[in-house]
Amino acid sequence: MNPEILDIVNSMLPITLDEMKEVRLMNRVDTKYLVTTDQLISLLQGVREHYFAQEVEGKRFSAYRTVYYDTPELTMYMIHHDRHLVRDKVRVRTYVDSNLSFCEVKHKTNKGRTKKKRMELKTENGERKTALRLSELNEQLQAAAFELPYPAEILNASLETIFDRITLVNFEKTERLTIDCNLVFQNYVSGTSASMDPLVVMELKQDGRARSLFKEVLFDLRIKPYKISKYCIGTCMTRPEVKQNRFKKKLRRINKLKSQES
Repeated sequence: MNPEILDIVNSMLPITLDEMKEVRLMNRVDTKYLVTTDQLISLLQGVREHYFAQEVEGKRFSAYRTVYYDTPELTMYMIHHDRHLVRDKVRVRTYVDSNLSFCEVKHKTNKGRTKKKRMELKTENGERKTALRLSELNEQLQAAAFELPYPAEILNASLETIFDRITLVNFEKTERLTIDCNLVFQNYVSGTSASMDPLVVMELKQDGRARSLFKEVLFDLRIKPYKISKYCIGTCMTRPEVKQNRFKKKLRRINKLKSQES
């Protein structure tokens, strides 16, 4: 983690996981941004006096591992690629520091809202249960009446993302900002790895259209929203043979920004 970023985040007022329950925003509007490390430092300097930083066991950043699932034909990837407004993502997310894992479904509506549901995966032999095939979790899913958009039997592990996340919450608790750094992709089909470092993917999650200081600072820095799916971009970067016409412009921008930062 960049030491200057850590210094700024460590200077912010903390918010605990229990306090974060007030800002779950499970039905929300998401806005994504792609920024360089220098831009992130300027952003944090602009909001440091108005946002909490989530703290877990004394740390202001958390390690995440997320496994995305798809059909053998990459149905969910292709739906996104082909610009369908209604789409889903299925994943198992592990919070590395706390050793908690959740099966999650993210559903994007044709109104641009994101609805997320999740189910904690139970322990097995003292360790968190994760699976490369969701069918291995069928018993848990059925017991919790947790519905997937596709049958678990046809969903296989497609892509894993590994990153460090900083989470900020405004003092009014009307929005949450996630900042994903050190992002690495590992593809289960091709066996290929790729990295987004030193670029940072940010996501502003809001319930409604309340005033946002963060957006005002972004405007001042001339940083515009940038639609980016970690699953889709990671798939493109690690499986160049898949259809990716729609994402080529994004890949060129990513490569250009990375070269500028190097």
